[in-house]
Amino acid sequence: MVTPDDNTYMMQALRLAARAREFEEFPIGCVVVNQNRIIGKGFNQVKMSNDPTVHAEILAIIDAAQTLKNWSLENCTLYVTLESCPMCAGAIVNSHISRVVFGISDELLGACGTQSDLLTNNVFNRSIEIEKGVLADEYLALMRVYFQEQSRCKKNEEDNGYPSYAYFKKLFSTNEK
Repeated sequence: MVTPDDNTYMMQALRLAARAREFEEFPIGCVVVNQNRIIGKGFNQVKMSNDPTVHAEILAIIDAAQTLKNWSLENCTLYVTLESCPMCAGAIVNSHISRVVFGISDELLGACGTQSDLLTNNVFNRSIEIEKGVLADEYLALMRVYFQEQSRCKKNEEDNGYPSYAYFKKLFSTNEK
């Protein structure tokens, strides 16, 4: 069940996604919350770090674990703007996060129920509560701006970046009401 607090914390994740966009990163933001307090934050930093594992969720989980001085994040909720990929879903399961709230589904790599379901169907026999669609319209608006900027910057260049605008056109049509 979506709560008013979910909107508040997802807004913080959206702000982090916008920050990623400022660095020309793919705009994904994430926060981890425990007892009504943000204990971990992250935004995608793949390009600037030249490290394919530096996703928003990974950074937020590391930050939260360091804040609590504990690898186990039981009773924590992770808020992320885009449904987590398999790598991040694995980190969520391994860190014992209890609940995940995301904005829009990822039709290509979504591992929270769209392409696969690593959170509720995993070998650890641990079921993680999932809420989706929180502030989805706001995130879709941010994504549109990001891809408009990318298409202007990459005119006449080979499309070798991930994900492509064509992918997100599909994502828009799936997530829009």
